[in-house]
Amino acid sequence: MPPKSRNSGPSSHLTGVRRWIEAKSTAKLADDLVRQGFKITDDTVGRILKNLSYSLQAPVKEKEGTAHPDRDAQFSYLNDRVSEFMKAGEPVISVDTKKKELVGEFSNGGREYHPTGEPTRVNTHDFIDKELGRAVPYGVYNLANDEGWVSVGDAADTASFAVEVVRRWWHTMGRPRFPKATKLLITADAGGSNGHRVRLWKLELAKFAKETSLEVTVCHYPPGTSKWNKIEHKMFSFISMNWRGRPLVSYRTIIELISATTTASGLTIRAAEDRNFHETGTKVSDAQLAAVPLTRHEFHGDWNYTIAQ
Repeated sequence: MPPKSRNSGPSSHLTGVRRWIEAKSTAKLADDLVRQGFKITDDTVGRILKNLSYSLQAPVKEKEGTAHPDRDAQFSYLNDRVSEFMKAGEPVISVDTKKKELVGEFSNGGREYHPTGEPTRVNTHDFIDKELGRAVPYGVYNLANDEGWVSVGDAADTASFAVEVVRRWWHTMGRPRFPKATKLLITADAGGSNGHRVRLWKLELAKFAKETSLEVTVCHYPPGTSKWNKIEHKMFSFISMNWRGRPLVSYRTIIELISATTTASGLTIRAAEDRNFHETGTKVSDAQLAAVPLTRHEFHGDWNYTIAQ
């Protein structure tokens, strides 16, 4: 039988039984019981577990860790800034990197209709193709107009790449949509290439602000809350649904599938490959950072700041 808990109460004993069951496979449970004099097979153990409402389950990612004490206040602050900019007719965008994808004849999660017995044949392994590499999709979602832009890179996800995507969105979709804009609000995750601690992100944004004559404000989501970023459930989720079950055999295929993504609400997305090389490991000195015309907001200036033209 399972080991007894130090506490002799029925509740603690049941807890001990549960831990004993969960820590073993049906074969090991059967072996333990046989050693204790029972006649039982692992198939019988499986049936017993099923009758006890046990089933094989994978861990579910739901815990976000300890919430920052200012989490709710930051959400409120960010939402107020979004409302303020949109009311004034200034552009508001949500940015992020989508999951990197293997390029080539690899299995892609999900299913699509084919004639019976004629599934798409893909590689039996997921070893990266050295020539095609991994696609790095970085996106911009325009909150006011349900429009998006995705640049697909073939190198690393860096701050210079992230700002270049914002730049491409602005010249291709942003400026035509907001010809009188003087400001831009960017909502972004707290980490990654656009993280609030990334010096290069701020330096590159300063260059962008100077080039476009836009005053750029950034509000970051609190750490551990990336799933609330609008681009995740307003754009990226639909891209994933649109290409499910389809091998991403080339960058052209990826671009076409992203561009073909639409929703009943009217989402439109434009996409292009970014063939530029964005160097990794770029260091920004204290002097360079100090030269950035950045003003921290009174509330959480590490998460909320404005970069002048």
